[in-house]
Amino acid sequence: MRRSLDVCGQTYAEQAGIRLADKPSPLYRLSVLALLLSTRIKAEIAVAAARELTQAGMTSPRRMAAATWQQRVDALGRAGYRRYDEQTATALGQGAELLQREYQGDLRELRRRAGASADGIRERLTELPRIGPTGANIFCREVQGIWPELRPCFDQKALQGAKALGLPQSPEALRKLVAAGRLPAAAAALVRAGLRPTTAKQVRAAVAG
Repeated sequence: MRRSLDVCGQTYAEQAGIRLADKPSPLYRLSVLALLLSTRIKAEIAVAAARELTQAGMTSPRRMAAATWQQRVDALGRAGYRRYDEQTATALGQGAELLQREYQGDLRELRRRAGASADGIRERLTELPRIGPTGANIFCREVQGIWPELRPCFDQKALQGAKALGLPQSPEALRKLVAAGRLPAAAAALVRAGLRPTTAKQVRAAVAG
């Protein structure tokens, strides 16, 4: 686990330039990233798209909803996020409007209404357009460092990576291998190891020394 953190332990939020904190804007930007990552597109392109949306000023539900559909499409296109750009631009606008209407634009309110329940948080996240179970799991993996009720969050993608590295395939067992604050990084590292055999090979080589 230590070697996996060394080799590929950057969270997807960090990669997207999101300094995650229990505040409305970074939490919203993480939800956008989760949506982008949950489609069948390269993670690097999804991360670049999240950065482009941020640079275009779409850092809150209010600002996302205020942007035109074409502005959202253009930002996604600059990142190469083209195969799903039109559908995603629509979903981002609809999701922003839903967050403003139901949660005052603040995902902390979603958490509160879920009763700080992991299952409740996941269920409410899937109400957002194009954030299904996959997107909800991505969000929860990344936010577990600041929302402790989600710990340990190692979904099926992370457990596939654990298997590739010969690590335990139980979230509770994996939890014991890393400090609480490093759980998001550990989950991201395992996801990368599961998605790319070359990454898993790098980790194993680092262990062998």
